[in-house]
Amino acid sequence: MRALNSLNISGSDVLPLVEGGKGISATNGASAGAWAAAGGVGTVSCVNADNYDENGDVIPQIYHGKTRIERHAELIQYGIDGGVRQVKDAHDIAGGKGRIHINVLWEMGGAEPVLEGVLNETKGLVHGITCGAGMPYRLSEIAANHKVFFHPIISSARAFGILWKRAYQNYGEWLGGVVYEDPWLAGGHNGLSNAEDPREPQEPYPRVVALRAMMNKFGLENVPIIMAGGVWYLRDWEHWFDNPEIGLIAFQYGTRPLLTKESPIPQDWKERLLTIKEGDVLLHRFSPTGFYSSAVRNNLLIKLEERSERQVAFRNKAGVDEAFNTEVHVGKKRYFVKEDDKEKVLKWVSKGFSTSMRTPDDTLIFVSEEEAESIRLDQKNCMGCLSQCKFSNWSQNPDTNYSTGRGADPRSFCIQKSLMDIAHGASLDDNLMFAGHSAFNFAKDPFYSNGFIPTVKELVDRIITGD
Repeated sequence: MRALNSLNISGSDVLPLVEGGKGISATNGASAGAWAAAGGVGTVSCVNADNYDENGDVIPQIYHGKTRIERHAELIQYGIDGGVRQVKDAHDIAGGKGRIHINVLWEMGGAEPVLEGVLNETKGLVHGITCGAGMPYRLSEIAANHKVFFHPIISSARAFGILWKRAYQNYGEWLGGVVYEDPWLAGGHNGLSNAEDPREPQEPYPRVVALRAMMNKFGLENVPIIMAGGVWYLRDWEHWFDNPEIGLIAFQYGTRPLLTKESPIPQDWKERLLTIKEGDVLLHRFSPTGFYSSAVRNNLLIKLEERSERQVAFRNKAGVDEAFNTEVHVGKKRYFVKEDDKEKVLKWVSKGFSTSMRTPDDTLIFVSEEEAESIRLDQKNCMGCLSQCKFSNWSQNPDTNYSTGRGADPRSFCIQKSLMDIAHGASLDDNLMFAGHSAFNFAKDPFYSNGFIPTVKELVDRIITGD
């Protein structure tokens, strides 16, 4: 493979290898610092980042507020404190090498105050911000005010064009790179638009070529594109090197760094990664963000699939719609459903799914009484981890009385609780396990034979060879 040339990213020449920022304790100061020390760009996740006590133990993020607004304020402070700690750790470990970025989701609860809070307390330690999951118009202004580079995460040339024209052109000198995240291959939340079919993936090359053409039209020839999603063997991307259609290019690794000694995820999670087979990662839409996302298809996702399958449309009264005139009783509740659906409902109830829960779409789902209690408790304990949440109907917008205006959707789940739990040692089967669609390579790549887990430096050295 051809030599991998350095590239100016966030103000310094570094290896064009970027650690993807994985939210909620899956990327931290230890992993980011090690990646930067190896000569690349390390990324500290500032999504519910961990903080530590004087003994070095993780401080549990326990919420004491009686209202969601009070708990939301606690969430923001936890985010700032944890982010500051992780950035300082990354800076110390990097030892002046590489670059340190921080990553936030624009649609996470309190994204702006968390960003401002972390940057205010880490001046000179952060070189760039990566941000996606939404349209982060104010990202450029915040970055420029703190004199750090910004790297928006987008999934189409069209999305970048909108961001540039509406906001980013005013702060173009601080645009450090544009992360193209492939919506069919990347792990975590994906930027599929309503016009794109999740079942018909498109090749990244023409989409990135279109992005470069648009960037060149805006005079951004010297701004690198960072390819994210589906990147495993660098040799597979060699035809992108020194390619005038692609221009300056770097590569982001999200899934591979999970399996390193410095990775903060629990050991049993690392061992599970070695067993993932092709097709085990599911592109689904159960996330309370409303975005598609990719994760290992485990018990949690199977339960969510089954929960949505036990679903029928209904009316509260007969005669409202002539198709809904068949009466059915579920416990003490009475509904009117289509004639063909009554038998389904009675079958589900007989199997123990005897509790009905309404969705915002005038449908009912059927769950066990125990599962209904768990859903309601999680909704009650909402701390506003998203700017707006399908699962709890929370919105951080005071103008809407902190509500999305729609009912809470029991077909989703509390993503913050699930990600916190899995990152800190809870069940791998019953919590959300984000992963990219190339994760099956762990089981096939000879680098990981006999359960070998490399250091970050060993992984980066391996990647540079093309493997």
